[in-house]
Amino acid sequence: MAILDTTRKPFIEDRDSSIFVGIDYPFSRSDKSEGWFKSTETTIDSVKNNIKLLLSTEKGERLMQPNLGLGLRRRLFEQITQETIADIKNDIQTAFSFWLPFVEIKQLEIVTQDNESNINSNSIIIKLLFNITKAPNTLESVQVEISGE
Repeated sequence: MAILDTTRKPFIEDRDSSIFVGIDYPFSRSDKSEGWFKSTETTIDSVKNNIKLLLSTEKGERLMQPNLGLGLRRRLFEQITQETIADIKNDIQTAFSFWLPFVEIKQLEIVTQDNESNINSNSIIIKLLFNITKAPNTLESVQVEISGE
């Protein structure tokens, strides 16, 4: 049976710049002492990368994790109504509660762009204001654009 380790704090604040939290996105080779891939130095940067990757991933795209992602690209060429935007927000909330339960969404805005001069320039812009539940004073924002280009 597993024993819960209560001697460590569940959330560690980033104070030591020589300790790396996660792999930085987009992937690139490191030129420092952080390892093979470029890495993030703070928890908030790592969480921002996780949010961007979750919003950009299509369901079924990740091997061995077919439910990871949202499937926003399939909505690009649908008629975007208030109901569609509400569905997208609901999908994002559901995905975050399952895949990133430690992130609290404070504000979620969906902006759609439809440029009539170029039929392939449809896009959905997601603006997200969030904090980490264990550190409620860490209010940060992320913006992700999903486009058909």
